[in-house]
Amino acid sequence: MLDNELELIEGCRQNNRKSQERLYKKYAGLMLGICFRYVKNRQEAEDVMMEGFMKIFKAIPNFIPNGSFEGWMKRIMVYTAIEHYRKLAKMPFDEFESQDAIVDDHVIDSMSARDILGLMHDMPEGYRMVFNMFAIEGYSHKEIANTLGISEGTSKSQFNRSKAYLKKLIEKKFIIHSKS
Repeated sequence: MLDNELELIEGCRQNNRKSQERLYKKYAGLMLGICFRYVKNRQEAEDVMMEGFMKIFKAIPNFIPNGSFEGWMKRIMVYTAIEHYRKLAKMPFDEFESQDAIVDDHVIDSMSARDILGLMHDMPEGYRMVFNMFAIEGYSHKEIANTLGISEGTSKSQFNRSKAYLKKLIEKKFIIHSKS
């Protein structure tokens, strides 16, 4: 961890507004990206991110600087997004029966990150939540199950179904674009 970052953390621990603003400006883009993967629109992502930053500022006195500060903040953002869904009771699991879709690797390779993120927003929330936590954030199915209050088997099946669903969305997008 850089001395500059330690100074920033220390300033935030002392509730220094300038330090909090600098921390926010430094990490807002990254944290917004994380939040946006869990919600449907930018406004909702911004709301979740702001709530996450409030939690970061409140919890920063407990941060022990022997680990990754950025990783610590990311975990807070992910858990804030999960709490957001719990509050809204938007945790539908098992909305879609898996069907295999055939998508060539070159189709996926030609897609931008923005295209893929857009497709992820079309996933049912339960699928998107598990897909994000497992494929992007790197949580184990056991950790996901504990966090979301579901079984490990449900986490695994939701991940598999989310992949199948995403493949269908990609196939649909590719077919539509091919005809244009």
